[in-house]
Amino acid sequence: MKTVIASALLVLASTLPVSGMAAGEHNHNHGAAPSDTKMQSYAPESQMTEGVVRKVDKAAGRVTLAHGPLANLGMNMPMTMAFRVKDAAWLDQMKDGDKIRFVADSVNGALTVIKFEPAK
Repeated sequence: MKTVIASALLVLASTLPVSGMAAGEHNHNHGAAPSDTKMQSYAPESQMTEGVVRKVDKAAGRVTLAHGPLANLGMNMPMTMAFRVKDAAWLDQMKDGDKIRFVADSVNGALTVIKFEPAK
């Protein structure tokens, strides 16, 4: 019985370092720069979403967009919603009806346009 327990412990002990290394080497940042403070999401340019500006609210620092799916945020259906913008000056470059391409992410708990360009 002692031999069985000892063998089981030996097998268990030999698998723990391997599991620990695998977990330690896994990169949750998906290509983003490493961060000691929080996990960052990554939205490459290929994930830009097309949208149409429905409303620009400079006072609130928001833009309302009708847009396609936002896969990086788990929104798999087109919808219309308001977003904060990373740079308030961008609101001067947008007007109702403009077609844009953009990347949105959660910044401090608020859905935010972090990159945008006029659609071509």
